[in-house]
Amino acid sequence: MTGKTQTSNVTNKNDPKSINSRVFIGNLNTAIVKKVDIEAIFSKYGKIVGCSVHKGYAFVQYMSERHARAAVAGENARIIAGQPLDSDCVQRFTRNLISVCPKSDIMPPYCTHNLWTCEDCINS
Repeated sequence: MTGKTQTSNVTNKNDPKSINSRVFIGNLNTAIVKKVDIEAIFSKYGKIVGCSVHKGYAFVQYMSERHARAAVAGENARIIAGQPLDSDCVQRFTRNLISVCPKSDIMPPYCTHNLWTCEDCINS
């Protein structure tokens, strides 16, 4: 351990206001990119209170909505480990899934397939 305080793995608080300050990071090469890397990249936008990394995607929970929006603006489409990040505020992301993704009802609340290359989503 480096002496640096680790952030929580919790990014799905029950507080409905916390969704406004949560960032979804998709198209993530998690074979190479780890939690510590995500925290290093996204911490420049504000205090991270939670970070969870899953196969192909991650969530970052900020203290404020302003920090989350800044992170999305600054990091969306950035190339990390050879892949462009697909980042968005979770509130907008989940609203888009509900209206666009035909698979969102079977994988609530987050769909892990790529909406922009999935034939079901493009043709819906």
